[in-house]
This record gives sequence, C-alpha cells and structure tokens, in this order.
Amino acid sequence: MRRFSRRQPPNDLTTQDQPQIPFRDVNWRRVFGYLRPYRARMALAILALLLSTGAGLIFPLIIVQLLDSVTSSGNMGSLNVFALLLVGVFFVQAAFRFLQSYLLSYVGEHIVFDLRSSLYARLQQLSLGFHAERRVGDLVSRISSDVTQMRTMLTNDLTMALSQALSLLGSVGILLSMNARFALFILGVAPLLIVVAFVFGRRIRSSSTNIQDQLASSTVVAEEGLQGIRIVKSFGREQYETQRYNASLDKTFHASLKMAVYNSLFAALITFLGFSAIAAIMWYGGREVIAGRLNLAMITGFLIYGITIAATLGGLGALYGAINAALGGVQRVFELLDTEPTLQDAPDAVDLETTEGRITFEDVSFSYDGQAAVLQGVSLQIASGEILALVGPSGAGKSTIFNLIPRFYDPTQGRVSIDGHDLRAVTQHSLRNHIAIVPQETLLFGGTVRENILYGRLDASQEEMVAAAKAANAHDFISEFADGYETIVGERGTRLSGGQRQRIAIARAILKDPRILLLDEATSSLDNESESLVQDALSRLMQGRTTVIIAHRLSTIKVAHHIAVLQSGRIAEFGTHDELIALNGVYARLYAMQFREFEDDLAALPAADDGLRAAAGA
Repeated sequence: MRRFSRRQPPNDLTTQDQPQIPFRDVNWRRVFGYLRPYRARMALAILALLLSTGAGLIFPLIIVQLLDSVTSSGNMGSLNVFALLLVGVFFVQAAFRFLQSYLLSYVGEHIVFDLRSSLYARLQQLSLGFHAERRVGDLVSRISSDVTQMRTMLTNDLTMALSQALSLLGSVGILLSMNARFALFILGVAPLLIVVAFVFGRRIRSSSTNIQDQLASSTVVAEEGLQGIRIVKSFGREQYETQRYNASLDKTFHASLKMAVYNSLFAALITFLGFSAIAAIMWYGGREVIAGRLNLAMITGFLIYGITIAATLGGLGALYGAINAALGGVQRVFELLDTEPTLQDAPDAVDLETTEGRITFEDVSFSYDGQAAVLQGVSLQIASGEILALVGPSGAGKSTIFNLIPRFYDPTQGRVSIDGHDLRAVTQHSLRNHIAIVPQETLLFGGTVRENILYGRLDASQEEMVAAAKAANAHDFISEFADGYETIVGERGTRLSGGQRQRIAIARAILKDPRILLLDEATSSLDNESESLVQDALSRLMQGRTTVIIAHRLSTIKVAHHIAVLQSGRIAEFGTHDELIALNGVYARLYAMQFREFEDDLAALPAADDGLRAAAGA
C-alpha cells in the first residue's frame, strides 16, 4: 500500500510490493489450525456435505431408471416408485445441505471472533514504535475485511471445493461403470478446463491482494478525515478531503475493474467450454444411439453426469481463483500475527514492587531510526517526590525522555532505572502500574465519564471514583450533566471542553494513585478559569509523587524543584529557576523569549485582577 505523501517505512506490513507466497508453500497446517477447536462440528458439517453430495450423485441414476421403465415396460407402478424415490432423494439432499450450511456458519463466525480477538490482542501487545509507523486504517482493514476473507476460504471455499471434487470423482466413477468409452470421451475436455483455472487463478489472487491493499489505503484516508473533522471544517477543506478520498478510492476502483476483467473472462471461458462439452456429449451420444450401443435413458444419464462434470470442473476453477484471492488476506493476517514486539520482557524479568520513585538516567543516548540521535549522553538524577521541569526548544528531546521512563522505547546506549532497577530487568506491566501520564492532548474514550475515570483503576469503588473526581475539580461539572457520571463523552471526548477533558484525565491519574507522574503540561490553550481549576487539580495530583513535567508555563517552572534545560539532545543546564537565571545561559534566553512577556503581562494587571493573576499562576 502506498501511503499518501509519506515515504513508506522499509519494514511496513503491506503486501503490494511483496512477493506472493506460492499456493503450495502456504502453511496449510496453520490455516487449518483455526478449525481445530471446532473439529467436531466441522466433521459433522463435512459428513452432511458428503451425504448431500452423495444424494446429488444418486438422482441421475434414478432418472435413468425412471426413463428406462417408461420407455421399455410402460409400467405405471415403477414410474410412481421412481418418482417418489426421486422426491425422497431431493428431500434428503436439502436436509443435509441445511445442516451443512448452519454448521459452517457457526464455525465461521467463531473463526472470525477468534481471529479478530487474536489480532487485536497482538496490536495491544506491539510496541509503541510499531504504532508510530503504521496508520490505523490499514490495521482496521486487516481486522475486518482480511479476516472475513480468511473465514470465507476456510468454511465456504474449501468445503465447496471438497464437495465439487467428490461430485467430479463420483460422476467419473459412475460414468466409467456405465460406459467406459463414452466416459473417456467426456473427460477429454478436463485438461483444458484445469489449465484455464490455473492461469486465471494466479492472476485473480494477485489482483485480490492489490485490492485489499488499496482498500486499506482508502480506509486510512477516510479514518483520518473523520477523526480530524474539526480541523477539516475549520480550514474549509471538506472538498479537499473528499477529493483526497476519491483519489484513493479511484485506485481501489481500477484494481477492482482489473480483477473484474479476469473474473469475467474466466467465467466466460469456463461457460463456453462447459456448454461446448455438453454439445460434444450430445453429438457423441447421438452417434452411439444411432449405432445401437446406447438407449435414450442411458444418454440422458450421461448428459446429466456430463453437465455435472463440466460444472464441477468450472466450479473448481472458480474456487481455485477464490482461494487464491483469499490467500492474499490470509498473508496479511499472518504477517500481523507474526510481528513481534520490539520491546519484550527479559526471560528473568521481575515485577517492580512498591517503589520510592527515584529515576536515574545514566549516559543515555537514543535514536528512533538508528541514525539521527535524539538524546546524547543524558545523565539525570530525579529524587523521590521531586518535581523536575523539562525545558527546551521543540525537538530537543523532552518527549523522548518521557517515552523512556515507562519504557515505551529502550535507550540505544546507557541505562534508565527506577530505585536502582534497570527498566529492562523488570516487567513492563509492573513498571507502568507505578506510572501515570497526563498528556498534552488529552484522549478520552468514547464511552461514559465513569468509564473514563475508572480506566485509572478498574476495580475502584463509587466512593473512590467520586473522590478522585472531586480532587481533580471535575465532580461539580459532571454533576451538572443530566446523566451525571453516565454521560457519554463522545469520540475522543469531543462533547466536553478542553478543560473538562483535562480534569477527567487528571481524575483518572489520581484514581490510579501512581508513584511517578509524567505530565505534559497543556494549560496555555485554556481560559483563565479552566486553567486555574486544572492547575489546582494538578497541584493535588503532584503532591508526594515524583513528577516529570514538560513545562510550557512559568507557573510550572516555579513549582519545580529543579529544571533540566535540553538542547540538541543534551542537558545544557540543570538547576533551580534562580540558579539558571543567574547563570545567564540557555535557560535565561528561553525565559526571556518565552516567559518574561507572560510575567510582564501579569505584573501589568490592576490590583482588582488579583483573582485573575492567581488563576494564571502568578
């Protein structure tokens, strides 16, 4: 899949530029492994299929006997018996076909559930670096359409292929027993049908994989446009987004047309060859009747079995193409399932028990791509309960330090430890149990207020949840909602204001009661009243906790015990606010450019605006 105006990472999971796995090299044991939990029902479905197929093979023989009884003896009783027998055969066939269809649907839906559950679990396990390189739309496409293709192949296509193969072998066997010479003439068309199926099957599979990739690309564009609908509308880019989606959809459209050409040509050739085979059977059978070697009843039976053979050969060819098409989706599913997290717990990793919260960076260097260094030789000591502010220009490495503390990434060189424990020696789950993150862009899930706060601790009581909301200055506005804590916040919390979202996120962190707090302060876009409430909530949250803050406001810097000034991936300066101002270096220049104007504006406020000054953090 080609990504829109972005260089595709070399380790992308998309398959458009990857070689197709040959049909014979597919790991069929793994594919069929998804049927193993339901083997009893699958076996019953196959038994029903065999009986249904067997009934279909019997009825032409009954027709032969029926016609023979009419033309030779004229016995009405025999006619009635064979007619009733024919109806009985059709009833049995219909009953077993129903049982087969139901059981295959049952197994198929369970396979879809299992695959989607496994894929989603794998996506949750994969490291943050994986998700940083992929787009959500492509991953959603794998969970949805690719899984559906795999389900169809396992429960429909392969069982139908078995049914068609049984019909073919059964028909050939019956014909050989009736008249070997005539049967061999009918089978003369089989090699041509097989060659056509093989040639078109490969092309159909390649086209199907291309369609899945293009469809995933379209899903990505649609998902981005809908998630960013506020930005789209604010810039008046509705038409642009529509055109962008249409351009992506156009690639899917043309890939689908290409596959439609192959499918249509394949169906036309199979139909032509099938009816030509029927014409040949009628011609040859007529000669045999004229020669006295066959009667009308026999030629009718041969004609029915000949049609069955032609239809099954054509059906097998079509199924070969369909299975090849589905294998493209199977390949995409297995690629995702086989992707391993780049960060894994060491075999001897231990749980991090109750921690004091001392954080140590020892000569840490880091690079996202293995080339450009984001951090270079960073050494840092953060004492238990200390508040450290990270200050520096964009790209200096502040967010990278954030990402290393919960071990979203591992250092390229050096060591990060908590209370002397190297983060690579403890389990990721236990480490993150001691850490809470309040990001700059608050993300809420689309459920209720209650669900979002309880995300901090799922087993918390009602009283604990309300206490956390009160500590975050969120209880009052939540109580004003008609549904209170059951209020739906909307996707990503869009039904709430920025300040409300942040206070719910703070309540979530308070409920978790972490020992270490990572705070990407984001109050600059709030109005003064909201900022005051958020700052007050943050002050409660930070009490007694080791806190690392990416600082944007003067109030945050003055609260911090120490300030680390980052420049070009290094700690350029370290100290208190007064010490760094006295140093008259990088921090002093940043302070003069970014914070002095804010402080001067506060100083200029009249005395009557003391409340506003307090809200702004003066």
